[in-house]
Amino acid sequence: MRICLLLSMTLLAGCATVQPWEKGHLAKPIMAFDPDPLTARQHKQIYTSKEAASGGQGVGTGGCGCN
Repeated sequence: MRICLLLSMTLLAGCATVQPWEKGHLAKPIMAFDPDPLTARQHKQIYTSKEAASGGQGVGTGGCGCN
């Protein structure tokens, strides 16, 4: 019982609210997974063309580089 209580307290300690004045920091482009989606898509296109395989990256192309 103590272990469960300790574990739940530890997990709940990670829950935090974001204050309104802190949301501006989270909205910056540097915080995005892909700050430039167009460049990321181009890199995925080049990778799938060079590897002669498709799938797994969300790009539906063949090995020739055609759409």
